[in-house]
Amino acid sequence: MSATATAAVQEPVKKDSVPEIIAASMVGTAIEFYDNYCYSIAAASYFGMIFFTSVAKSNPALATLMAFVTFAVSFLARPFGSMLFGHFGDKMGRKKTLVIALMTMGIATFLVGCLPGYDQIGPWSVVILCICRACQGVGLAGEWSGAALVATENAPADKRALYGSFPNLGAPIGFFCAYGLNLLLESNLSQEQMISFGWRIPFLCSAVLVIIGLYVRARMSETPVFRKAHTEKRTSKHPLRDLLPYWKEVLLGTVAMGITYTLFYVLGTWSLSYGVKGLKFSQGDYLLMQMCSVVFFAIFIVVSCVYADKVGRKKVLFVVTAGTLVFSFFTPLLLVHSAAHIMIFLCVGFVLMGGLFGPCGAYLPELFPVHVRYSGAGLSYNLAAIFGGAFAPTIAQALVSSKFGVAGVGWYMAIMAALALLALFLIKESKDKDYEL
Repeated sequence: MSATATAAVQEPVKKDSVPEIIAASMVGTAIEFYDNYCYSIAAASYFGMIFFTSVAKSNPALATLMAFVTFAVSFLARPFGSMLFGHFGDKMGRKKTLVIALMTMGIATFLVGCLPGYDQIGPWSVVILCICRACQGVGLAGEWSGAALVATENAPADKRALYGSFPNLGAPIGFFCAYGLNLLLESNLSQEQMISFGWRIPFLCSAVLVIIGLYVRARMSETPVFRKAHTEKRTSKHPLRDLLPYWKEVLLGTVAMGITYTLFYVLGTWSLSYGVKGLKFSQGDYLLMQMCSVVFFAIFIVVSCVYADKVGRKKVLFVVTAGTLVFSFFTPLLLVHSAAHIMIFLCVGFVLMGGLFGPCGAYLPELFPVHVRYSGAGLSYNLAAIFGGAFAPTIAQALVSSKFGVAGVGWYMAIMAALALLALFLIKESKDKDYEL
């Protein structure tokens, strides 16, 4: 090896400061979840009347169900997005890919707020809505995996799960912003005003968050792990082809992560619709209860990651997933017209949600070597979004409308938790993995 090449390999690699790592990894994920929550609130509350107007006049429940189907479009586009962004993220680096993912996501969200409804352009409104939602999904697919790598590839070896919590903390921040803004609008606008123009405001406001995110992302450095791999020529020219030998890891990561998404959208999306239309809570009251309970989500993301660094990812996830299985059977007893029961349902659910979601920022990337890590972690995460989350509100709504009732929702979550336990049993502990390889 030449002296020049040796110096290039041995040259100290600059790292961003911890606040810079937190900002760069968290900002995009916060916007991602803000966008998704804004859409889920609109789908649960308004899109049935705005985009499926003729159906809503005769069957409001069916119109809501159809709105939830458009919610799933983003998830169906995610595998394509994860392969696209994963290819360039593993080949060219994390930074450039994350900037493009954020722009794709932000533009699509802003355009949703500009769309005409069914009364203006008929069925074309639904077509354009689905196109925007698909573009959202493509951008979202490249966001989380890249953000997780920015955090964990800058982390000390003994704090990788804790650093992996940084992008995941964007979820409760996005939740709080989306639900807080909608609660503010609900408190100051009438139902007619919300249907007329109020529902658009959260989507249009996302432009401000995207501008902030692009500023932060433009200032970040490439991760030291990727730079070292690039210098040593260990990056992949064909990441998707090189990912094929790791198909078992992709499958196990998908199934293990599935319950996380199911619980997520049962708590955040479906329960809002059921609480307002089925249990007759006011929209404002239910949003306020969700905002209070999401604090537990944020706290237990950090708590679970601290323990995941101490005892291992697998032990923490196994205990929390088993707890989710037990919780599922109490769902019918808690989903009644009682604020106390609903708060228990939401708070316990979000405690479990934090415990499930926190460690995934470390354990999914740790399933894969550095040359296919963006592609592998992203594909697992986004396939789990389809498997566990894409149709969760639709399935839950259909089960409640069937002979199974609310008990069916509990059984649905229990089955997803049992499958996740099986996958976790087969996944190897990765706490002490050499992350530079």
